[in-house]
Amino acid sequence: MRILIVDDHPVVRQGLRRMLEAADDHLVCAEAGDAEGCLERLQAEAFDVAVLDVSLPGRSGVELLKQIHRQWPKLPVLILTMYPEEQYAVRVLKAGAAGFLNKRSVASELVAAVRKVATGGRYLSPAVAESLAAAMARPDKPAHERLSDREFQILRMIAAGSRVSDIATKLSLSVNTVSTYRVRVLRKLDLRHNGELMHYALQHGIAGHE
Repeated sequence: MRILIVDDHPVVRQGLRRMLEAADDHLVCAEAGDAEGCLERLQAEAFDVAVLDVSLPGRSGVELLKQIHRQWPKLPVLILTMYPEEQYAVRVLKAGAAGFLNKRSVASELVAAVRKVATGGRYLSPAVAESLAAAMARPDKPAHERLSDREFQILRMIAAGSRVSDIATKLSLSVNTVSTYRVRVLRKLDLRHNGELMHYALQHGIAGHE
């Protein structure tokens, strides 16, 4: 089984690769550090599973996931990230992910998840299943669930204290583009400034570093 690991941290990629290949000698891994590298590998080689982080430089992992789902609809994508389940699980599963796993999970769970999605199944940890059930039970969606994936990413970064210029550098966007996203977020959440935005994020448990 061939697995493509997509993460912008070389140490993380190498750690995941060693973990998977040590657990099962039938698992062979390749690596990519960003969206463009991932697409190049997918165009050049055939893979059975892609393991993808949400936070990537330039294009976000969710945007990349959607493109993979369009171009390679039969390729299962397992999202492996540090983000809490309640923040991203529903969003990425709707975007086409075959499973969602937190990086705090043990090696055996990662191997089990890869095997399950490779055979056409879906992998949901108990925490993810609980998040999905809670989301379905809510009569009204909170305002931030109406944000686009990029807007949600900008919200999180501002709430974590990042400046517009820092966000622009990390995401390979212009300062004007990030400022435009910021304005959209404020408008959609009916907020006036960053202070209210940070308070909103804290209330809803969505503040965190990208």
